[in-house]
Amino acid sequence: MKELELYIHIPFCVRKCAYCDFLSGPAGEPEREEYLEALVKEIRSAGDMGRGCQVSSVFLGGGTPSILTPEQIGGILCAVRETFTLAKDAEITMEYNPGTGESERMADYLKTGVNRLSIGLQSADDGELRILGRIHTWKEFLKTYEEARKAGCDNINIDLMSAIPGQTLNSYERTLEKICRLLPDHVSAYSLILEEGTPFGNWYEKSPHPAGHPPLPDEETERQMYERTKEILHGYGYERYEISNYAKEGKMCRHNIGYWKRVPYLGFGVGAASLWKEKRWSNIRDRRQYVALWKEHKPREASRMIREDMQMISVREAQEETFFLGLRMMEGVSESRFEDTFGCAIEDVYGKELKKLEADGLVQREGGKIFLTDRGIDISNTVMTWFLQDEEEEE
Repeated sequence: MKELELYIHIPFCVRKCAYCDFLSGPAGEPEREEYLEALVKEIRSAGDMGRGCQVSSVFLGGGTPSILTPEQIGGILCAVRETFTLAKDAEITMEYNPGTGESERMADYLKTGVNRLSIGLQSADDGELRILGRIHTWKEFLKTYEEARKAGCDNINIDLMSAIPGQTLNSYERTLEKICRLLPDHVSAYSLILEEGTPFGNWYEKSPHPAGHPPLPDEETERQMYERTKEILHGYGYERYEISNYAKEGKMCRHNIGYWKRVPYLGFGVGAASLWKEKRWSNIRDRRQYVALWKEHKPREASRMIREDMQMISVREAQEETFFLGLRMMEGVSESRFEDTFGCAIEDVYGKELKKLEADGLVQREGGKIFLTDRGIDISNTVMTWFLQDEEEEE
């Protein structure tokens, strides 16, 4: 059976963080129930697309999925099981934010079938958490983490952020050390991105030190944070398997690996994206409109009406994506997989580019794989542009 992944979007949170541009926001219980009813209808309507496929991973993202009760999470996963063929060892991840839900109910979340938690910490410094607009403290995070372990969860990711306003290299190192001593199974470590339209984006658009707000770390400090992330996590036995992700042996995130390898996926809920049979689309981003369409129309009609930005992916675009996504992984791009997928050797498409990048010490070829060198990772965005093809090259 063909592999398929599912992403399920929960667009609710207690309040928006100052840096967040995700499709999420506060909502009362009646609005949540209406949304979940529509969401389950969408999941159940997709059974035909899942025929002949086995779901290897389910990712409940947001927003804040842990704002829902275990019963609500269970209802979503019940719809998944009744609609799709779920692999016996399927990875089922739920994002969990400290300060939401009741940590005492952690075991109930796991009983629904969730077997991997991704906990959004960002920083172990309470001052930095306040600056970010997070609703939890370090102590509350620890309670959440301890309850998850006590409930038997043996696959936990912790999200961390660097280059936070007011953050120093020392405070970031302390966060890394505190996290590593907890021995999570996986760590995702990202640098803050100033997104347009967010409070952070507005405050820091023109200056790294706007009046009334703590300054952003300078470029050299941010660079040192990046280097210390690798050094400290490696020292505690974490393998870097993707530019921003580290894991203990056997604990790499299978859902994300599928994304980087272009495994087909279906997204459910407002704003969720899908890649299926070399077609890509996103769902509408208006939550009320999404709910109304599932209330007012038959499932076949509603499933069509919620989709927008539908596009067929050309061979050229698929080849480009294979490199944009695959080179994010330390294992790189498989030459044999490329040839099996596209019916031609990598050399036929990117021979000239690879020769130049190898000569510059930015990529390396070994064991049938093409991957970024340490120097290539440092300027990965620049390296990726070499794999953009001219329109006339498309077959």
